[in-house]
Amino acid sequence: MIASKIYPAWQLGLLFATGIFAGFVDSIAGGGGLITLPVLLSFGGDPRHVLGANKLQATCGSASAAWHYSQAKTVPWRDCVRGFLITIIGAATGTWAVLRLDPSFLKRAIPILLIVVAVGILLRPELGQADAPPRVRRHWFDLIFGLGLGFYDGFFGPGVGTFWTMAFVMALGFNLTKATGYTKVMNLASNLTSLAFFVASGEIYYAAGISMGVGQLLGARIGSRLVIKKGTKFIRPVFIVIVLAVTARLLTAK
Repeated sequence: MIASKIYPAWQLGLLFATGIFAGFVDSIAGGGGLITLPVLLSFGGDPRHVLGANKLQATCGSASAAWHYSQAKTVPWRDCVRGFLITIIGAATGTWAVLRLDPSFLKRAIPILLIVVAVGILLRPELGQADAPPRVRRHWFDLIFGLGLGFYDGFFGPGVGTFWTMAFVMALGFNLTKATGYTKVMNLASNLTSLAFFVASGEIYYAAGISMGVGQLLGARIGSRLVIKKGTKFIRPVFIVIVLAVTARLLTAK
């Protein structure tokens, strides 16, 4: 059964514009979901169907960004296969769990972790400026963060792009540009997985998801091209602002 809801033309236009902005921001530093979800929810409807629409548009954005990063040789796809597959397993487990458990306890813990991330970046201005020696073997990294962050994105989600980027920087020594590209590939894995669950259950407002998704495709293309062109000096201030914005939004959310 397919969920249905009639959206006036002006709402679809606003969703498209929101998608452009969210795709732009998310392709640089993550946090796009905190832009799109409130707008989708403001138009009413079944919250579960709204979440499905949000996953549809997020998948469009992460796919667009991942494609452009790979085309620019920032991300070799062959290097992501294992992490991509493990992230799918983590996201599937998280999406299954959120249908049965209360994720409210994460709302208290995640802002604290995000503040730690922001402080760490501010105190270490050299972090992510250039590649550094890895601290974790790649197969362990893929297993630990693929399962952990994949589960988190399927279960709750806000800030997952931020955590992926910092994991690539801190554990594998990637510079911020490279870390951002790899992050989009892993985001795509978890978004696709969660979307599959919503499609299977028919819990998606397709008109909203597609309208915002088309905007996401455009915004992610613009954002990823800017990152590739301008590099880490451009990412760092945007990244810090988004981390603080995500933290503030989670702290004030009811």
